[in-house]
Order: sequence, then structure tokens, then C-alpha cells
Amino acid sequence: MKNIKAKITLKPGYKPKFCQPRVVPYALRPKVEAELNRLTEIGVLTPVQYSEWATPIVPVVKRNGDVRICGDFKVTVNPVLHIEHYPLPRIEDLFASLAGGQCFSKLDLSHAYLQMWVEEESRKFLTISTQKGLFQYNRLPFGIASAPAIFQRAMDQILQGLPNVHCYLDDILVTRRTEAEHLENLDAVLGRLEQFGLHAEKGKCDFFKGSLEYLGHIIDAEGLHKSPKKVSAIVNAPIPSNITQLRSFLGLLNYYGRFIPNLANIANPLNALLCKGKRWQWSAECDAAFKKAKEQLVSQNVLTHYDPQNAIRLACDASPYGIGAVISHMLPSGEEKPIAFASRTLSKAEQNYAQIEREALAIVFGVRKFHQYLYGRKFTLFTDHRPLTTIFGPQKGIPSMAAARMQRWALLLSAHNYTIEYKRAEHHANADGLSRLPLQVEHSEKKDAVELFYLGQMEKLPVSATDIRREIMSDPALSTVVEMVIKGTQAVNLTGNDEVSPFISRRNELSVQHGCLMRGMRVVVPLKLRKRVLEELHTGHPGIVRMKAIARSYVWWPGIDADIELCVKMCQSCQQIQKMPSQAPLHPWEWPSKPWERIHVDFAGPCEGHMYLVVVDAHSKWPEVQLMTSTTAERTIEVLRNLFSHYGLPEVLVSDNGPQFVSQEFVTFLKANHVKHIRSAPYHPATNGQAERFVQSLKQALKTSKGSSTLQRRLETFLLTYRNTPHPTTRESPSLLFLGRQLRTRLDALKPSVTAAVRLSQTSQVLRRAGRSKPRQFGVGDAVLARDYRGRERWTSGVVTAQSGPVSYTVDVGASEEWRRHADQLLSIPKQTAETQVTQPPDISDVSVPVQTSVDDTSSVPPTREQDVNSDTSVEPQINHGKLNIPSVQVRRYPARVIKPPNRLTL
Repeated sequence: MKNIKAKITLKPGYKPKFCQPRVVPYALRPKVEAELNRLTEIGVLTPVQYSEWATPIVPVVKRNGDVRICGDFKVTVNPVLHIEHYPLPRIEDLFASLAGGQCFSKLDLSHAYLQMWVEEESRKFLTISTQKGLFQYNRLPFGIASAPAIFQRAMDQILQGLPNVHCYLDDILVTRRTEAEHLENLDAVLGRLEQFGLHAEKGKCDFFKGSLEYLGHIIDAEGLHKSPKKVSAIVNAPIPSNITQLRSFLGLLNYYGRFIPNLANIANPLNALLCKGKRWQWSAECDAAFKKAKEQLVSQNVLTHYDPQNAIRLACDASPYGIGAVISHMLPSGEEKPIAFASRTLSKAEQNYAQIEREALAIVFGVRKFHQYLYGRKFTLFTDHRPLTTIFGPQKGIPSMAAARMQRWALLLSAHNYTIEYKRAEHHANADGLSRLPLQVEHSEKKDAVELFYLGQMEKLPVSATDIRREIMSDPALSTVVEMVIKGTQAVNLTGNDEVSPFISRRNELSVQHGCLMRGMRVVVPLKLRKRVLEELHTGHPGIVRMKAIARSYVWWPGIDADIELCVKMCQSCQQIQKMPSQAPLHPWEWPSKPWERIHVDFAGPCEGHMYLVVVDAHSKWPEVQLMTSTTAERTIEVLRNLFSHYGLPEVLVSDNGPQFVSQEFVTFLKANHVKHIRSAPYHPATNGQAERFVQSLKQALKTSKGSSTLQRRLETFLLTYRNTPHPTTRESPSLLFLGRQLRTRLDALKPSVTAAVRLSQTSQVLRRAGRSKPRQFGVGDAVLARDYRGRERWTSGVVTAQSGPVSYTVDVGASEEWRRHADQLLSIPKQTAETQVTQPPDISDVSVPVQTSVDDTSSVPPTREQDVNSDTSVEPQINHGKLNIPSVQVRRYPARVIKPPNRLTL
């Protein structure tokens, strides 16, 4: 299509969705790859490397064996798609555009949607994920919800202005009054299609027909007529042959009973046959009532014309021998009226379908039958089989394990915009009645293309489909499962059987094709044939993974994966060439509770022409490295004995299986010292991983520092750095855990010293005190007050008799008693105030002490609370004790902070 492109618009706030490609059976993969290559060559698809969107594909087998590739867009784009709305043609429009025509032609476009290009910006939304990678659709694909509206608008633009031309999606109707005008008009339509690059499929086109059926109506020269096919399912319905069929017909009749006048009288003879104990006898009265009821069902009282403005409902149902469908309108008044009825009998092969497949077939039959009513419009689908609401649900992906035909039908329905709802059987009488009284239809016994394809694949196995059918009939469990699938037996009745239970949970994935039980697209193999199938799957010894992959394309039975694994493990040839198993999870050594409890020993080298004995403490990760001139057991014991003399004997020593460590001399040495020796498994150095890992670090450090200095110096530098660095496992340095302290390095000079800081602080305090206060010194013969610790008085007067230290003095307090006091325990009394010698301890209660007004003046006594330190008055203390008389003294005044005097002294 030229000049017109499709545009895909998504709702605001959408989130891209990327789906992985679904598993494609091996039998279909070559055909899928061939179809992808063909679509790429003709420009429908373009390979891409990256995309935020990815829609899984569903391969559908055609009747000729080829594969059609379709994207399951209902799980990716459709939920967030801004669906375009464009009115589809109505019957009234059709009559207006084709009125007066004498003959009619119909053109059917070939692969209609794929003829329309998609805008460049919209193609990223149409990316599909396949087994060969990602591909973008360059043209409008099947399954996009907006496709009908987009395509209808484009066709109306292309055919605009042409008289007597009517287009409904990809069907174009053409007419004129005369044959010449018709031919001229047809030529104009074809010219318009050629102008826009469109192609029609010749095999589906009709030219110069006297009448055509369209949207349930017959179009001819006389106008529009109701198509007999709309009501043929009712008009030609067969007479009920038993009570079950009669109940279904009466259910249909009662479903629309409110539109049928005098229904009770009409159906009275038929209701009489349902009476208990009544013998079944179809009389002339019953026959007349049956015909009368059918006439009422197809009358104008019940039927309604198709109206695009009203909501559409499609009810479908299936019986063991027929299927039926009713399309109806939900009127604005809330009433439901039918538009058309359809039914048919099932072919012999279809009667062997599983119940779920028959119900699905009824839905597909109804959608195909009323395609022109439903396509491009939103409708509601009703079924009385609940599992189909999941399989055919428009919001869920097509189940990968559904039967092949179910996948094909689900894909067909994905092109329609619908919601599916479950309706109980008693409320589903309209479709149920048609399925119980279906029209007799001649069926050609053509096998389904999908069945032919998969049965052909089965014949390639050593076990044929005939063998499968025969063994299933003789297998009690599988024959019960087949009956459950075909007749829809309630699974609840089978839950007690252990052999049947694995099939109950998968009953919606099971189907029966030509007597063979299928799970999806795989054949269920009976017990007696499983060993032969396993032998065939194991041909060529493909291994467990590949064997399972092959089996998933052909066969299945409960526990097949375990049987495949056992088959491979029992094959001696496979066991001899198998690879090493995956590594077991690491089992870490238990962390020792103290240093040097367990040590790991190993040899490193040769490196730079030397061997090294490496010893690592498991608790602290403290390493010891010794250059070895010889690696004999004797020399190794000497080095270890030297280490043991420094750190003591360990409890456990771990090593590999080197000749030094397995020698009798080394074993005797450890045994004599009560050291437990643990050796790693041969060729498994990870057991002694503590030492092995340090050996790697040692070699790397020596290689990195090579050429900078001597080997011994580089080794010592590395050990100092390693021991002082926090270990990744313990989060602490080895030196701290091993020695209890950090080793001092040159980097410590960058950090302030705690000792220097303390000394500096003490010196500052001494200097600060010395500069702030006068030295407190006393001389021999000075009168003082000494601190009394006897508990009676706080201070006692005395005279300094000697100086016993820098700040220590001997004080005579009388009564031949001398005290040793510190300078802080003495208060001075001015010398000029003393006129007599102290002969006895004075009475401290009669002593008045000069006031000390500053901490800086230690020769003064602090003032009392009663004294105003800011006044200029003088204090004249008087001490009357024996011969001691202290006259008044001029007291210095300071504005500094006040220190309280002794409590027992008064002025």
C-alpha cells in the first residue's frame, strides 16, 4: 500500500514488555526458520539486535504442511495499546451504496494487513522474539487490536469517490446498473488498487454474480433479503429423539420465552413428555407444537436486525455429537435478542475430540460463522466450560502446552477484540439447545493438517501410532484417562488412583488424536513401550540435557525426566566419558578460638631460584615465611621446631601431600609433640586453601617488587605490610589478633603520639599554675595553722621546726608533738604579728584569721561571708592564747573569685 502507513499509539505511562521466545518443537524448527527467511527476503520482517519490546511467536501448521508465523500480541502490546475506533459499514450503508445493481462482484485482498506499511517509529512495538533472534515487522501484522480500524480507514480513503462500491475491511463489493457500467466500475476499482499497490487473491474473488451473501443478508437485483442461513439452524432442526434433546430444545424456547406470546400453550404437548412415568411417544400433536415453536423462534418477535451501535454477544456450546452458536444483541432496554442461529453435527473424528476441544470447536465455529458481524468490533463470548476462559482469555498468553489445534484456535481468536465469560449450563440454554439438535451436515473425512503432521512425526519413532493405540486400550490407567478426556469425566472421581493423579492436574493440556493420548504436541507413551522409546532417544548417546530436549518435542509420561536421567546413568559408555561434576559448595574451616591453634603449611616456589616454607595461623592469618636451601623433611622439621619455640605447639597442622609431609620422620615429629596432622585430598589444593592463597599473594608481591632491593629485604617488607593490614576475612590485622597490638611502621610517624601529648599537657599545667600563683614556702620558726585530722578541730596553730622536703615540713603543735605536713596542709601567719613564742596549742575558737581574697595570694586568709570584699575597711584579727598576740594587719583586696574560709574560724 502506497502513501498510507499505519501508526501504533500506546497509552501514556506504558512500560515496555520483553518476552523470551517460546520453545518450538524440533520438528517445526526448520519450517519456522524457512518462513522467517522468506518474510525477511520480501521485506515483511527486518532482523534487529536490540529492542525493549519482544512478542513471542506462535507457529501454526497450514493444511499444506507449511508454517504461518504469528505474534501473540495480546500479552505485550494490546493491553497498553490506544485502540483506534473507526465505524465499520452498516447494512443501511450497504443498501445505499449498492442499490440499483443488477449483478455483483466481490474482490478479496491477499494478506490484507501485510500489504500496509507501518511508520518507522511504530515498528519497535512490533518486535517478535524467535529462536533466530529478534525481528521487527515492517508491515501491519495480524493480531494488533487496532488493525481493523486502521485498515478500514485506509480502504475508505483509497476507494473514496467510486460509485456503487462498498468495502468491508478486505472485502470489496462492486455493482452498476448495466453490465458495461459494471465492467467500467470494476476496472476503476482495480485501477485504484493498482495505483496504491494493493493485490487481490484471484481464487477468492467472485465476478458478475446475480446475488451474493453479505453480513447475513442476500444481495441481489431486488435488494437486501434475510439470509436463510441465519435461521436454518432453527428451521431445519431435527425432531428430538429422546428426553435429553427435548429438554435442550425447551431450554432454548424458554430462553427467549418473553418474546413469544402464549408460549405455555404452544409448548404444553412437549412439556407433557417430560412428566415422570410418561412413556416416550412422539405424537402428531407434539410434532405440530414443535413446528409452531420453531416458527415463533424465527419470527420478528424474537429476531432482531444487526445494528453496529448495540453490544454483541456470542454464546457457544457443544454436545457429544453437535455444536451450536447464537449471536445476539443486548438492546438499550436490557433485553437480549438473537440476530442469527447456527449449528452443525460433528464429524466422526470430531466426536473423538476431548470435551474441552469440542467446546473450543464450538467457539471457533461461532466466530467463523459470524465473522463479518464480529470482526473489528468488541464482543462478549459465553461458554459453559470454565478452563476455556483461561486458554482463550484475551489478557493471557497462549499456553505453550495446549494441544496443537487449541493453539491454532487461540491464535485465530487473538485477532478479535473480545472478553470471554463463564456461564453455568442452566443459564446457557440457547446455545445448548442448538448443540443438542444440530443440523445434519455432510462431512468429508479429511484429517486435520496438524494431526497429519504430528502423526507423521510419530511414525518416525521405533514405536508407531498403532502400537500406542493398542497399548493404551490395554493399559487400565491410560484408558481411564482417555475416557476422562473424551467424555469430560469429573476428575474428582479419579483422585484416589495414584496412576491417574498425574494426569488430573494436566487434564486441560490433554487431547486424543486417532486413539493416541496427547499432552500438547507430545504423545503419552504407555508403560510397556517406554523402555523402547528411551532406547531410541538415547541413540547416539546425546546426554541428559539433549535427550530431554529431544523428548520434549515428541513424547511424555509422568516422571519422564527421572527416567531419562536414570537411563543415561546406567549407560556404561556415557559414564566412562563424563566430565568432572560441578564443584561442591565450599565447606569453610572452623575458625579457631585462639592464635596458633591451627596452622596451615605449604611450600612456595621456586621463585627467583628459591623455595619458601609458608606457615599461616588460621586464627589471626599471621604468616611466617622461611627461605629454604633444602626442602627435605629434616630441614622442614628444623624450621617448624624453631617456630614452635617462639609461639608454642599448635593443636592441628594442615598440609598437602608433599613428600616432606607424608614421610615417616615428619609423622613421628608431629606425633611426639601431640600435634594432629590433617592432609588435603590428592590433587585438590582447595582443602589447604589458607596456605595456597597466601602463596599466591607472596609470589605476586615478590614479582611486583623485583629489582627494587635484595630478596630478603623485599620479603621482610612484604611481611611487615601484610601483618599490619586488616585481613578481608577477620576485618582485623594479623598482628592485632596474634600479638594483641599493631606493629609500628613508618606510617605511625604521621599520627600524633599519645605519650607526647600527655607529657605536653602535664608541663603546660605546671607552667600555668606557676605563673598564676606565688610559691608556697615556709621557713623554720614561721607561725602556721596546720590541718588537724584528729576529728575535733579542723586547724591547729603551730611553728615550723624543720623542712623535710621541697614542699614538706615538720610543725611543732605543742605538748611535745610534731606533725609532718605538706605545704597544701598549712596556712601562714605573718611574721610581724608574732611577739611571743607559742608555748601551748592555742584555742582555735578565739582565733581571728586574716582574710585571703585571692587564690593567687597564699599569704592571706579568705574573707568571711559577713565581710564586704569591696569595702576599704581593715580587718584586725586578735588571737588570745597564752602569750601569742597577733595585732591587726592591713588586708589586701582582690576582685577575683572568693574562696570560703574554714568553717570553725570566725572574725
